[in-house]
Formats: sequence, structure tokens, C-alpha cells
Amino acid sequence: MKAWKTKVAGVAMASVFTMALAACGNSNNGNEASNSPSASTPASPSASASASPSESAAEPVTLTMLVSGAKAAEGADFELDTLPKLVKEKFPNVTLEVQKLPDEQYYTSVKAKLAAGEGPDIFLVFPKLANMGAIEVAKAGYAADLSDLAFWDNVSPAARNDMSYEGKPYAVAKGMDILGTYYNKSLFDQAGITEIPKDWPSFLAASEKLKAAGITPIVMGDKDPWVVQFGMYQIAANSVYPSDPEFDNKLSSGGTSLTDAKWVKTVNQYAELYNKGYVKSGSLGMASAQAVQQFVDGKAAMIFTGTWDLPGLTAAGAADFERGFFSLPGNDAGQPVYASAATAAGYALNAKSEHLDVGKQIFDYLYDVQSPLFQAWVESNPSISVFNGVTLKNTIFQDVLNEIQTTGHAFYFSNQMWPAGVSDVMQSKFAEIIGGKKTTAEEVTQAMQDKFKELNKG
Repeated sequence: MKAWKTKVAGVAMASVFTMALAACGNSNNGNEASNSPSASTPASPSASASASPSESAAEPVTLTMLVSGAKAAEGADFELDTLPKLVKEKFPNVTLEVQKLPDEQYYTSVKAKLAAGEGPDIFLVFPKLANMGAIEVAKAGYAADLSDLAFWDNVSPAARNDMSYEGKPYAVAKGMDILGTYYNKSLFDQAGITEIPKDWPSFLAASEKLKAAGITPIVMGDKDPWVVQFGMYQIAANSVYPSDPEFDNKLSSGGTSLTDAKWVKTVNQYAELYNKGYVKSGSLGMASAQAVQQFVDGKAAMIFTGTWDLPGLTAAGAADFERGFFSLPGNDAGQPVYASAATAAGYALNAKSEHLDVGKQIFDYLYDVQSPLFQAWVESNPSISVFNGVTLKNTIFQDVLNEIQTTGHAFYFSNQMWPAGVSDVMQSKFAEIIGGKKTTAEEVTQAMQDKFKELNKG
């Protein structure tokens, strides 16, 4: 946090807006859109991307890659299956060995490996100050400077900046992610809900209608603690930042506190969904994958998560129904809805890799918009692209994206501006509320503030 002195929080909303425009063009008419050919000039393959690695000409090269997440629910997994295959086709002497770990296990494993100098050649990092964020891995010397790669002119400046430290990029974002509410249109119809809720009172009313109709309104897999963030940040985008866009900058400088009434309100709003029985009971004993399965089986009307979970949420289940997606409206009646949207995680190269030059050549090929590998990546990637000229593939996100493009009403995920560890405290203290303890919102925010103060050195 010491070197993070620029006012990025104040421009975060504009950055998200710019990213969305760069990704999908102007789509005010509600149709899929892309930048016109004149607005996008694909990067030419670099010399390193068009030739086999010189190192591999002498002997076989093995690169290791460590990422987080679950294997694709259906079909080939891009990272585990497609990426190694297409790398091998382009660079015959290069073998890419990929390991995918559950999120919490990933954080622990990759940090330990990097600290011991045994890290993977390629690994996953997150934007800004998030846990395993670009700033953290750059300052520690774990990630290589990627400034010399060939494709940067084709990437949204906001996406590049969010993966940079002291003006240099250290990772390539997968795209822009949006937190939202996936919903079952059939169950909404069954409960007589004819319009998407546009504010907090109408969202509570819709949840009550579902409950009265014998339908579980919301399912969440809170056994995986990070899931708490999925609803919390959507509400914060409406309750914290619209009236105070510089909140996190002031927080860093000591000008405000996480005990502020706006954060207390946010925690109370999210707790209301549990206290009123709108979230399926026993969520602390249900993993996120189980919650997703409950949703696809038609056993709950809504689930809070992000664009990255689209493949699992659209997989075949016990029920056949149409899905929709909207921003959780944490706003007061009469106020606009703000989305929770931010630069997605992305890939970095290990600065200490013995095969750094080979890794860079693979990156130049992966992110060359004309390469088969880039096309396969786009096809498998649920995030909204931040590369020029890539059309929006997943139209379920179109309405929310249109709102971001036309209004600019969006804020980043809160943890991207907190030292790693603050969100963990938020999750664990909020779990006490879910579990029925008498923990208050004030106690949750005080614990968050105490951890922030402990970690925000200098």
C-alpha cells in the first residue's frame, strides 16, 4: 500500500466504462456490437510469435502453469486441455503443464512456491491490491515486466493500468468481470414477478413473493468464504461509492473508516437477506459448486456471482429454464442502480523463470488477435473482452453492459483497493451473522477497519 498514492479509486468508474466501450463498442441499440474495423487495428504477430522459440530448437522445454478455479463443467477446459494442446501445435518442442487448484488452495500454494523461488512459469494474478494482486507480485519481484510484448496497443488502457505497477504491466487481464444476480425466469414468472427489481425495496418485495410461492429466493455456497463478497460488493457499489467515489482513497490516507455509516448500511442490507430467510438455510455448509448445482436444477430462483461462473450456471441440470442476469439493486428507491464491475484476473510470467523468453513468445501468440489460440481463448472466456474488436459473445450480460456503457454507473470490487486480508475478516465476521450469532454490522465493520489499519502501513 505504501506506493499506492495515485487516486485510482476516483477514476475507477470511468475506467470500467472505458473498458466496456473498448470491449464491445457502442451498443445503445441493445444488439451485439463491436468496434468498427477502422477503430481496431489488430496487432501483427511479433517475430517471437511467428517463429518457434530459439531455446526449444536445441532441446525440449517444459513450462509450468498454476491457476485457480474448477475444471470446466462440460467440454474441454481451456487452461487444462486447449491451451497446452495449441501451444504444442505452435511450438512443438514446448510442453505446457497446467495445474488448477481451488481458489483458497491456490493462494496458499502459489505464494509459498514463489517465495521459495520454485514458482510456476505462468501464474494467475488479480488487479491492483487484491490478494495476489498485480501490485503485490510486482513489488515482491515475482512477476516479470511485460512492457515489451507486442499486443498492448490492442488492449484497453484501463485493463492494462489495473495490472500495472509504476507504469509497467505485469499481467494480462482475461477481460472485465461483472458481479450480478443470475435468475431463473420461469420461477420469477411462477411467483408473478413481471419486472426486474430496480431498487432495494423492490428486490426485497420480489424475494418475499418467491418465498410466499414456496420458492427458495436465493442460494449461496457460503462454505467457501469468498462467496460473501459476491453480494456484499454489489450492495457497496450502490450504498458506499455513489455518494463518495473517493472513499477508498480517503480510507488509505486515514480520512475515513470502514466503520462509516455507509459500510454499516451495506452489511445490514446483506444481512437482511439472511435474517428474512431469503437465502437458503444451511448456506455455511454448502460449497459454491453445490449452490450452483441447486440453481441449475431449478431449486432456487437466484444466485449471486460473476461473469466467470457463466459456464457452470448455464450447464444442463434437472430443470430446463431460461437464465437472466441483473445487478443486485442495493440502491434506495428513486436512485439509480450501480453495477459492480472490474478488471478480471489474468496471467503473469515468473520473473525468475529459466524460460522467460519462451513464456513471452507464448504470450505474444496467445494474445495475437489473429492466432487460433486467441480465438479459442475468446470462445472459452466468459469475461467481457478488453481487446479491441471482440464482439460480446454472451448476450446474457448485454443489458447490464448497456447500462454501464450508457450511464457509467459502475464501481470496482471493493477488495481491489484493500490490502489482502481485509476481505478475509469481512467474510469471517459476516459468517457469524449467517450462523445466527448476535454479531452486529458495527462489529463486522470494526473488525474490517482494525485489519485495514494493521495492514495499511505507511
